[in-house]
Amino acid sequence: MINSLRGRLFISLTTIVLLTGLIGGVFAHRWAFDEAIETQDSVLIQIAGLVQSGGFTGAQDLHGVDEDSEVWLIELGKTPQGTPEERQLWRLQDGMRDATRKGKPVRLVLKTRLDGSRFAVAQSTGVRDEIASDMALRTVLPIAALIPCLMLVIAIVIAVSLRPMVRLADELDARRADDMTALPLHDLPSELNPFVSSINGLLQRMDEMIGQQRRFIADAAHELRTPLTALSLQAENLDQVELPPAARERLATLRQGMRRSKHLLEQLLALARHDAAPSESAQSEVVGLDHAARGVIADLLQEAISRGVDLGFERAEPVPVRGEPIMLAAMIRNLLDNALRFTPRGGRIDVAIYRDGAMAVLQIEDNGPGVSPDEIGRIFEPFFRGQRPEGDGVGLGLSIVRRIVDRLGGSIDAVNITESGRTGLQVAVKLPAAVA
Repeated sequence: MINSLRGRLFISLTTIVLLTGLIGGVFAHRWAFDEAIETQDSVLIQIAGLVQSGGFTGAQDLHGVDEDSEVWLIELGKTPQGTPEERQLWRLQDGMRDATRKGKPVRLVLKTRLDGSRFAVAQSTGVRDEIASDMALRTVLPIAALIPCLMLVIAIVIAVSLRPMVRLADELDARRADDMTALPLHDLPSELNPFVSSINGLLQRMDEMIGQQRRFIADAAHELRTPLTALSLQAENLDQVELPPAARERLATLRQGMRRSKHLLEQLLALARHDAAPSESAQSEVVGLDHAARGVIADLLQEAISRGVDLGFERAEPVPVRGEPIMLAAMIRNLLDNALRFTPRGGRIDVAIYRDGAMAVLQIEDNGPGVSPDEIGRIFEPFFRGQRPEGDGVGLGLSIVRRIVDRLGGSIDAVNITESGRTGLQVAVKLPAAVA
């Protein structure tokens, strides 16, 4: 079963055209055939009239009329004579008759002159049918040639008529995931207006729901931040109190849980802030991507040293991009935090920044264990930590990176390093390069 509306319309309309053309062709062929036969009968009658008035004398082939029509003048005399066929013809009444001549069917006109002599003007039935069939075929040929042209016109009309739907689908495909603006109703066929209006209503409801979720996340993070900070301070004050070893272990576990919760709240607030920021503000400044990366690496260098990780630039070209410096720094920091979390002691993280055509590329490689092939497609999902979670991460860092990259009109890809003797993860961010 064909699910394409275009295919259904094309097949339906072409089937109608083919059936109409076939039926019309059959009737046209039959009509043209009969008309050709009647025309040849009229020619025989006219020739017989000329013979009766003295225009032709003696039995002869009338090739002067039509060289291919095989018309004969047969003199039958005043009394039956000649061959049995001619004697049989003499006994027939005047008029148009079907008979045989030399064993072949013929169509003839019998006439009697004023002196009583009779004659016949005959034509081979086979030749008559051949001539009529040829004329009928010439009548049908234009119809047969018109059918492919009509099918082509139908295909063009369908394509042009459905072009607004294709344009609408392309516009939806090109949108960002968070773009909930209404679809335009102008330049659309009236039949599509109810459908597009329903989509716009759905987009509006989704925008309201997403807005409510964002406000809830931001409000909840703000509300939890103050009591969590107070708990952290109280836990730090307990460091100065003499506690037994068992209590000290429980305190360490508590502080670790509060650090993780604090990190979660910071990421939730960052996520809410980036989601609430208008798209225009994300592209308001021209920032050197290499400059933003140097600042982040300088901030994380001490942490990398404490973890025994070699963090540095492999390649750093000055490439300008459009975006908020804070947003770009958050993107780079989250990528490097993720790399630091999974890179073992003694490992290294290489950062490369360069231009690739019209795109600025930020590439970060580590020599950690990489990501399972079953999970690499999900690492940018919110709260996804995989089967090997490390540190205090909550699974929001790479999700925030994806949001920032989408807002800046770029792309991000993560692949496992599979070179011989190497393991790790390579993350490549591509952003539109700007004019400095």
